[in-house]
Amino acid sequence: MSDSDTYPHYDPALADRLAAIDDAEAAQRARALRAGLDEYELEEEDLDLLEGVETGADRPVLLPALPVLAIVGRPNVGKSALVNRILGRREAVVEDVPGVTRDRVSYRAEWMGRPFTLVDTGGWEPDARGIDAAVAAQAEVAVDLADAVLFVVDVNVGATTTDERVVRMLRASGKPVILVANKADDVRQDYEASELWSLGLGEPHPVSALHGRGVADVLDEVMRILPEESAVAKREVGGPRRVALLGRPNVGKSSLLNRAAGEERVVVDALAGTTRDPVDEQIELGGKVWRFVDTAGIRRRVHLQHGADFYASLRSSAALERAEVAVVLIDVTQPISEQDVRIIDLVLEAGRALVLAFNKWDMLDDDRRRMLEREVEQDLAHVSWAPRVNISARTGRHLERLVPALETALASWDTRIPTGKVNALLAELVAEHPHPVRGGKQPRILFGTQAATRPPTFVLFTTGFLDPGYRRFITRRLREVYGFEGTPIVLTMRVRERRQRR
Repeated sequence: MSDSDTYPHYDPALADRLAAIDDAEAAQRARALRAGLDEYELEEEDLDLLEGVETGADRPVLLPALPVLAIVGRPNVGKSALVNRILGRREAVVEDVPGVTRDRVSYRAEWMGRPFTLVDTGGWEPDARGIDAAVAAQAEVAVDLADAVLFVVDVNVGATTTDERVVRMLRASGKPVILVANKADDVRQDYEASELWSLGLGEPHPVSALHGRGVADVLDEVMRILPEESAVAKREVGGPRRVALLGRPNVGKSSLLNRAAGEERVVVDALAGTTRDPVDEQIELGGKVWRFVDTAGIRRRVHLQHGADFYASLRSSAALERAEVAVVLIDVTQPISEQDVRIIDLVLEAGRALVLAFNKWDMLDDDRRRMLEREVEQDLAHVSWAPRVNISARTGRHLERLVPALETALASWDTRIPTGKVNALLAELVAEHPHPVRGGKQPRILFGTQAATRPPTFVLFTTGFLDPGYRRFITRRLREVYGFEGTPIVLTMRVRERRQRR
């Protein structure tokens, strides 16, 4: 028997009765129930929960624009390895094959107490074709949007004709450039680095990104030429809402980011898995500033992946943890798959707000639309509360509908229900539909409170475990009365026993 058969759905009269209870009466009820808890064995963390008040988040403030340092060079000279060495952690995807990095990827770095933005780029090659041409174009954009540039050359190979072409591009940009001779793992290779004077960029700095040799000296030089505040970057907003774009490979995440940004911010190609590093972009959409994060497509089984794809999937999960709301893109031209459902479940497990974006809507015919509705009803019933937006990332159709959906989901994610209202709702539910008797006992709900937001988390003090079906019934009624559209709800129990009389 399903929950809907056991516990009926929304009764409008319930909302009317709850609305008729004013705040003072609800608060009085809550105080009476709270006093009754003193007869039960409460732990220290219970008392902290009952007394604590969660403060709201501060409003966004404008921060100075951090200076930007771009790292460029031809493929496989060790740019991403140098990024990881500067950051002091394995952040950029590194693999011993050329062309792993494709987009320009920004990281926040710091040296000697001075923060700056570090931009990793894909390998620059002249006369590139296809996806390689898009990668090279992103590297050139990174130079234009930087205050200074690290030009990385492989000391073991020496200056190539491609390096000379990069030099001409850098000179045309007019940006200050530091020449880095990478893979100089010992002193003997310092002499080989001296040959790079021929590039005309001044003194080459021999370093080993792998071992860290010489990197500190390069960063000292970087601090000398970087301005205190960027002349090219936008002023940062301290608290833009963070939006993670998730979905299967090749579902249109990068196209959506480019369309929202109004520029070719990330590489888009028919090749599945083009994006590997999470790409952050501050975007103004719908009159508000957002921070969109394009992620690598989450494949079917992360543990069976290899190399760059494996680390890309891990970074996508990490990007979700840092986000506040996830936009899960679903390709409407393909049947909803188990993989789509798994990605949505990852969002629920992370406790993030959720918006479903059905992409490529302009390619949908009537037959496929009818099939899609059946698939949504069957496979996505557990997230029927999530806002749905039908869009075309390629053409920008209905992209403006994304902003109200994001705002609704985030508002629900931040919603707090007063404790008095929570207990008034619980009292109504228990009076109409008490918990079934199990093993000769009937669990009672003693008190309820919303312990946290982001996501809304409710704690119920009870005399016994509540059936999963009854917990789902309570969650459903919370949605029916208070909305919570676009956010998961967490409902936990604390089973407490009555104090022993002395």
